[in-house]
Amino acid sequence: MKITVQQGSAQSFPVEALVVNLFEGVTSPGGATGAVDKALNGRISALIAAGDIRGKLGEVTVLYPEGGVAAKRVIVVGLGKQEEFGLEAIRHAAGAAAQKIRSLGLTSFATVVHGSGAGGIAPEDAAQALVEGSILSLYTFTRHKTVVEEPITPIEEMVLIEFDAGKIPAMQAGARAGQVIAESAAYVRDLVNEPANITTPAALAGKAQAMAQELGLRCQVLEKADMESMGMGALLAVSRGSDEPPKLIVLEYEPDEGLPTIALVGKALTFDSGGISLKPSEDMHKMKGDMAGGAAVMGVLRAAAVLRLPFHLVGIIPATENMPSGKATKPGDIVTSLSGKTIEIQNTDAEGRLILADALTYAGRFQPNAIVDLATLTGACVVALGNITTGLLSTDDRLASQLEAAGQRSGERVWRLPLFKEYGEQLKSDVADLCNVGGRPAGAITAAYFLSQFVGEFPWAHLDIAGTYWTDKPAKPYQSKGATGVGVRLLMEWLRRWEGA
Repeated sequence: MKITVQQGSAQSFPVEALVVNLFEGVTSPGGATGAVDKALNGRISALIAAGDIRGKLGEVTVLYPEGGVAAKRVIVVGLGKQEEFGLEAIRHAAGAAAQKIRSLGLTSFATVVHGSGAGGIAPEDAAQALVEGSILSLYTFTRHKTVVEEPITPIEEMVLIEFDAGKIPAMQAGARAGQVIAESAAYVRDLVNEPANITTPAALAGKAQAMAQELGLRCQVLEKADMESMGMGALLAVSRGSDEPPKLIVLEYEPDEGLPTIALVGKALTFDSGGISLKPSEDMHKMKGDMAGGAAVMGVLRAAAVLRLPFHLVGIIPATENMPSGKATKPGDIVTSLSGKTIEIQNTDAEGRLILADALTYAGRFQPNAIVDLATLTGACVVALGNITTGLLSTDDRLASQLEAAGQRSGERVWRLPLFKEYGEQLKSDVADLCNVGGRPAGAITAAYFLSQFVGEFPWAHLDIAGTYWTDKPAKPYQSKGATGVGVRLLMEWLRRWEGA
């Protein structure tokens, strides 16, 4: 989609559709909406008085002017209550408007920048949120359908209108960031929505190599033989039952020397059957998405490279399948990890922490300023936080607080859980250094505690996205059924406002 920011008055733009806005409870519109209302001889005010327009968040009303404004259609979108207004409301309203415009079969539209006036949001932030909400709301995944019941006309152009010329540069920067971040999140959605017979570990590695070539990144793919020679016994134990060879994907973005190094580690089980500890058949098809953490890391590297963030970013993605077979790891087996620690595997369906253990140890070779991992790690986190909030566990208070703030601003909220050393008692093994499971109590916490044993002294945070990587019932217009692309907006917000670790 072509996105531009143009200076002018909203009522003068000759476009297919013009989007203006209204807060809930307002009886007389102001700003750009007020100017458009005046040009329409009070039609918007009349509809407000009649109760047909209420300004509720996401409410959309289409007007067909007969002169007065240059646009063929005026679309009024509700922003909700002004006291509750924020960046998330902008994404919601923008997404609702964009979906309505697409349903009308239009290919272009113009919009005022919600929140940059009476909403009190900084112009750059408002433009970014508007673009994110618009692009993500238009996402579809139909590439494997031979017949689409309702063919979709893509929207090719969006114009952000601003009367104050002084705000234009900030809005252009925000629109640029919003487009890159939203398109990177959509890239992640595509990866996660693909079935496991297409996105194998080798195919995921191929995607990473293609992205690296396109964006000028470094990409190294470690093969099974490399892992064996290095001693990655935990990762190899998970891959043993599959006919698909494992891959350890290492992506690097380094625009200059001497920059802070951030390591992002993403779990990439391209399919997880549970191994010998086989999962129930219900919803097992969703386990094609057990690589959402790895996909998110790729999305962040993509966005960071396009926006030229001042970091040395290292993306480490252990990719494998977890399958049952005569070669598969068995409950009770003991393996030696890259760190040298031995692990008793009591449950082969607690496999994500095993591949992450070796990947986190490997991340230490880069001497990072901080390590963040993302993983669809535990059903226990879903029980604790549902499908709304990502679980956060960390060894570093400053890092954790930065991620919490980034979650609020990005709309990808996180909630910190404790990581007290007493939880480690549940992981004690009679025959090895650690057990890979700690029983039902505090399952999300003990899984994270297990990971913490492979991080070393580096500031580290773990994001359990098991509940947020997928949605069957989208609650907001910019969400779509299936993969959510979670992690990209959160980590890009954190990186762009990084305060050190």
